[in-house]
Amino acid sequence: MRKDYKIKIWKSLGLLLLALTSAQLPLVALAKEPPANLQPLEDIPPPAISNDENAADQPQVTIVKKKGETIEEYRINGQLYMMKVTPAHGVPYYMHREDQNGGWLMDGPTQPLSIPKWTLFRF
Repeated sequence: MRKDYKIKIWKSLGLLLLALTSAQLPLVALAKEPPANLQPLEDIPPPAISNDENAADQPQVTIVKKKGETIEEYRINGQLYMMKVTPAHGVPYYMHREDQNGGWLMDGPTQPLSIPKWTLFRF
Protein backbone atom coordinates (compact mmCIF):
# COMPACT_ATOMS: atom_id res chain seq x y z
CA MET A 1 0.00 0.00 0.00
CA ARG A 2 2.78 2.39 0.90
CA LYS A 3 4.68 1.75 -2.36
CA ASP A 4 1.59 2.62 -4.44
CA TYR A 5 1.21 5.86 -2.50
CA LYS A 6 4.82 6.88 -3.30
CA ILE A 7 4.33 6.10 -7.00
CA LYS A 8 1.19 8.28 -7.09
CA ILE A 9 3.06 11.16 -5.44
CA TRP A 10 5.93 10.94 -7.96
CA LYS A 11 3.52 10.78 -10.90
CA SER A 12 1.60 13.83 -9.65
CA LEU A 13 4.83 15.76 -9.09
CA GLY A 14 5.97 14.88 -12.61
CA LEU A 15 2.69 16.06 -14.09
CA LEU A 16 2.89 19.28 -12.10
CA LEU A 17 6.45 19.89 -13.32
CA LEU A 18 5.41 19.19 -16.92
CA ALA A 19 2.48 21.61 -16.63
CA LEU A 20 4.68 24.37 -15.18
CA THR A 21 7.36 24.04 -17.84
CA SER A 22 4.86 23.89 -20.70
CA ALA A 23 3.15 27.04 -19.38
CA GLN A 24 6.51 28.89 -19.61
CA LEU A 25 7.16 28.05 -23.29
CA PRO A 26 5.11 30.94 -24.77
CA LEU A 27 6.90 33.39 -22.45
CA VAL A 28 10.29 32.12 -23.61
CA ALA A 29 9.31 32.63 -27.26
CA LEU A 30 8.26 36.22 -26.53
CA ALA A 31 11.47 37.00 -24.64
CA LYS A 32 13.68 36.20 -27.65
CA GLU A 33 12.49 39.21 -29.67
CA PRO A 34 14.33 42.41 -28.67
CA PRO A 35 12.40 45.68 -28.30
CA ALA A 36 12.34 47.96 -31.36
CA ASN A 37 13.66 51.10 -29.59
CA LEU A 38 17.06 49.77 -28.44
CA GLN A 39 19.98 52.21 -28.44
CA PRO A 40 23.65 51.05 -28.44
CA LEU A 41 25.67 51.84 -25.33
CA GLU A 42 28.83 53.92 -25.53
CA ASP A 43 32.17 52.10 -25.50
CA ILE A 44 33.82 52.00 -22.10
CA PRO A 45 37.61 52.33 -22.24
CA PRO A 46 39.68 49.73 -20.38
CA PRO A 47 41.23 50.79 -17.06
CA ALA A 48 44.59 52.51 -17.28
CA ILE A 49 47.60 50.44 -16.28
CA SER A 50 50.21 52.48 -14.48
CA ASN A 51 53.89 51.66 -14.26
CA ASP A 52 54.11 53.35 -10.86
CA GLU A 53 55.62 50.88 -8.37
CA ASN A 54 54.21 52.83 -5.41
CA ALA A 55 50.59 52.41 -6.48
CA ALA A 56 48.33 52.08 -3.44
CA ASP A 57 46.28 49.19 -4.82
CA GLN A 58 49.23 47.01 -5.87
CA PRO A 59 51.35 45.12 -3.33
CA GLN A 60 55.13 45.18 -3.58
CA VAL A 61 56.52 41.67 -3.92
CA THR A 62 60.05 40.81 -2.84
CA ILE A 63 61.41 37.36 -3.71
CA VAL A 64 64.10 35.91 -1.42
CA LYS A 65 65.79 32.56 -2.15
CA LYS A 66 67.47 30.77 0.76
CA LYS A 67 68.77 27.20 0.96
CA GLY A 68 66.57 25.91 -1.86
CA GLU A 69 63.37 27.53 -0.62
CA THR A 70 61.74 30.63 -2.04
CA ILE A 71 60.03 33.25 0.11
CA GLU A 72 57.80 35.85 -1.53
CA GLU A 73 57.14 38.82 0.76
CA TYR A 74 54.07 40.97 0.07
CA ARG A 75 54.06 44.56 1.33
CA ILE A 76 51.61 47.45 1.11
CA ASN A 77 52.90 50.88 2.13
CA GLY A 78 56.07 49.21 3.43
CA GLN A 79 54.14 46.94 5.84
CA LEU A 80 54.79 43.20 5.47
CA TYR A 81 51.37 41.51 5.57
CA MET A 82 51.83 38.12 3.87
CA MET A 83 54.52 35.64 2.86
CA LYS A 84 54.39 32.71 0.47
CA VAL A 85 56.94 30.04 1.35
CA THR A 86 57.83 27.49 -1.33
CA PRO A 87 60.11 24.82 0.18
CA ALA A 88 62.62 22.93 -1.97
CA HIS A 89 60.72 19.69 -1.42
CA GLY A 90 57.08 20.13 -0.48
CA VAL A 91 53.92 22.10 -0.99
CA PRO A 92 53.93 25.91 -0.86
CA TYR A 93 52.14 27.57 2.04
CA TYR A 94 51.13 31.10 3.03
CA MET A 95 51.73 32.99 6.25
CA HIS A 96 49.75 36.15 6.99
CA ARG A 97 49.27 38.52 9.86
CA GLU A 98 46.34 37.97 12.17
CA ASP A 99 46.11 41.72 12.74
CA GLN A 100 48.43 44.73 12.96
CA ASN A 101 50.07 43.68 16.24
CA GLY A 102 49.38 39.93 16.09
CA GLY A 103 51.54 37.01 15.18
CA TRP A 104 51.70 35.07 11.95
CA LEU A 105 49.04 32.57 10.89
CA MET A 106 49.85 29.74 8.51
CA ASP A 107 47.57 28.59 5.66
CA GLY A 108 49.05 25.50 4.12
CA PRO A 109 48.77 21.76 3.72
CA THR A 110 49.34 21.10 7.42
CA GLN A 111 47.31 23.55 9.45
CA PRO A 112 48.55 24.34 12.97
CA LEU A 113 46.64 22.68 15.78
CA SER A 114 43.85 24.94 16.99
CA ILE A 115 43.04 24.33 20.64
CA PRO A 116 39.62 25.56 21.81
CA LYS A 117 39.82 27.71 24.94
CA TRP A 118 36.62 27.49 26.94
CA THR A 119 36.01 28.55 30.49
CA LEU A 120 34.71 25.43 32.23
CA PHE A 121 34.91 26.51 35.87
CA ARG A 122 35.36 29.89 37.46
CA PHE A 123 36.37 30.17 41.11
